[in-house]
Amino acid sequence: MVLKKLLQLFGVGKKMKDDKKKKGKSIDPLSQGAAPNSTLNILANSSHLDPCSSEAGTALSLHKHGPEFSSNISTIKEVHGFEMVDYDPVNQFDVVQDYSDHHYAKTSPGNTTKDWAKTIQNEWKLLQRDLPESIYVRVYEDRIDLIRAAIVGSAGTPYHDGLFFFDVHFPPEYPRSPPKVHYHSGGLRLNPNLYASGKVCLSLLNTWPGSRSEKWGKSKSTMLQVLVSIQGLVLNAKPYFNEPAILIRREKHSLAYNQTTFVLSCKTMLYSLQKPPKHFETIIMRHFHERERAILEACGAYASGKIVGSSVKDGRTYTPNKCFGRFKESLEAQTELLAKELAANRIRALEVKRDSTDEIVSTS
Repeated sequence: MVLKKLLQLFGVGKKMKDDKKKKGKSIDPLSQGAAPNSTLNILANSSHLDPCSSEAGTALSLHKHGPEFSSNISTIKEVHGFEMVDYDPVNQFDVVQDYSDHHYAKTSPGNTTKDWAKTIQNEWKLLQRDLPESIYVRVYEDRIDLIRAAIVGSAGTPYHDGLFFFDVHFPPEYPRSPPKVHYHSGGLRLNPNLYASGKVCLSLLNTWPGSRSEKWGKSKSTMLQVLVSIQGLVLNAKPYFNEPAILIRREKHSLAYNQTTFVLSCKTMLYSLQKPPKHFETIIMRHFHERERAILEACGAYASGKIVGSSVKDGRTYTPNKCFGRFKESLEAQTELLAKELAANRIRALEVKRDSTDEIVSTS
């Protein structure tokens, strides 16, 4: 029921009202119309929140139809500094090639079957059709067992405006077993469910005990549910309460946890800008260009005493506490580093936009 409500919350499963927002040919890893060097080769051998208590090949290829997957994100126009930025839509779902920096790149796909590939085909179709606007996915032409996803942190949480990256591997026994998911942590622990090692703890992934309805089910669970669960259940407004070992659950401890979490989220933004994962370079550049002002305004507001995750203008402030001074010092230091990187990113974004405009003018 929790997953169903989350899917409804994000508008998943509803028929798109505007078909133009979801153009693109069908995605079919089993296509028989592949080019000579693009065939599918397969071995034919025939919630809830769940933080963990401890941290504990064969090449695949498929025919790529060459679809022009279009995003359901409208063209964005925002004023930043002195220039108006007018971006074309970015693909939320796309097929790419180079998987060399993927966490599971060296993991063998194992002995897979046609049924396994057909299941992944259905996962691709579901993701292409129903991804929320705040989640981006890339799948790989030569390794259909791999996925990379970027999740935007939601408003009202200490993760707002951040980008969080996850690498996924479909094992050969999928969907009898859940996918393997790795979080790109940068060595940071910003959530009880997301370990610095990259481990993701969630009943749906069978990485934490849960009731039967909360655990992975081969006939009812999907990759889309996993991504929506991470966004809505893990990266939530009060992650402090995700930890089941907490005996005394005090709101002031949650507020302090959110302070630390926001600083770590800013560090994650910095890492993404400095070393973007492959195939997400443009998404990262545009995302932080569009949200630069909001991010820096939030940093300033939180350093002045506003509650992390609250609206900058809603007037909610902290009750003075001993920890605030350390948080303010840490946040201001991180804000200075982040502001420099955001400024450099802004220059890159405007240069790319100008180059694109010049190219259009020169060819017209």
